[in-house]
Amino acid sequence: MSTIEKFNEHVMQTYGRLPIVLDKGKKREAVDENGKSYIDFGSGIGTNSLGYCDEKWADAVCAQVRSVQHTSNYYYTTVQADYAKRLCEATGYKNVFFGNSGAEANECAIKIARKYSFDKYGKGRHTIVTLVNSFHGRTIATLSATGQEVFHNYFFPFVDGFVNVTANDIQSLEKLLEEDKTICAVMFEFVQGEGGVNPLTKEFVDMIFALCAEKDILTVADEVQTGIGRTGTLLASEQYGVKPDITSLAKGIAGGVPMGACLASEKCSEVLGKGSHGSTFGGNPIACAGAAAVLDRVCEKGFLDEVNAKSEYFRKKLSEIPEIEGVDGLGLMLGARLKTKKAADILTAASEKGLLILTAKEKLRFLPPLTITYEEIDRGIEILKELLA
Repeated sequence: MSTIEKFNEHVMQTYGRLPIVLDKGKKREAVDENGKSYIDFGSGIGTNSLGYCDEKWADAVCAQVRSVQHTSNYYYTTVQADYAKRLCEATGYKNVFFGNSGAEANECAIKIARKYSFDKYGKGRHTIVTLVNSFHGRTIATLSATGQEVFHNYFFPFVDGFVNVTANDIQSLEKLLEEDKTICAVMFEFVQGEGGVNPLTKEFVDMIFALCAEKDILTVADEVQTGIGRTGTLLASEQYGVKPDITSLAKGIAGGVPMGACLASEKCSEVLGKGSHGSTFGGNPIACAGAAAVLDRVCEKGFLDEVNAKSEYFRKKLSEIPEIEGVDGLGLMLGARLKTKKAADILTAASEKGLLILTAKEKLRFLPPLTITYEEIDRGIEILKELLA
């Protein structure tokens, strides 16, 4: 029985998978069970932020595995304490809750927002505004928060207390926040990833923060995909000149080890007390070791400058392909609009040619490792040129 047959017989069929069995990887290339190599422009949906098996990252993870792999959160560990300190200092937040995924990080953010309002104003001020085309996770609460009707089926009843406005529609946001007195938070992605690689405008973000400040409504930034260097700054919020009350992180935070984090500002840092939230694997020593190695690299002098330089190069090369109508996004989180071809068809054809890419709605989506080289960008672009000719 082949790997794919075995997989399909015993693993729930919840994904549309390409017929590729990845066996190993090195740097920015994946290798399948037949020895075929693939340039990776997707990095596990932005998760392998340093590529495959980066030497320093692997050494840090393996050293931790040989020390202690898990303790539960009844106890303290040095690796979690050290990483939490470094992450908070680097991002400017007061404290952090660790989980295992973006959905967990966003669940924590939702709970902080609602409890902050409950503690201060009492029951009934619990509604969270999210944006049309947003994506916040696969749990029932984070699906309810997600502003895409395509995900709102089958699992009824969904969680109450979420309303949507269209991204970058300032008038709709103003009207909603003025009329609905039950709102406790506005939750948003600076660049909508799953929703189509759509950046928010600076004007819209500024209005979110101005209106929320007036009404003591919390600002919650979902930086699950944009955080930890993906957009060319440690957090995407830096490029907008704002500081959300709460920021969620995951995907590339630990370089491929499952991890999520919910960062809280001083204003929200004491909202969750003993017994109000938890996660068995949250802050796992292995994940913290991997995350520390990623943070070390991303914070190295000149690293993020290189991410931005590669972003400009990548964007320019994509824009030179006649079939590409335009390129959206920030840093190494890019989406290419096509004129005539279907993104899903190109994704499949690219994999056959040895290039791994992603899609988002009708766009080709690119989330390469932050360490990708110019030569690797060129090799991938040549494949795309051929397929988009």
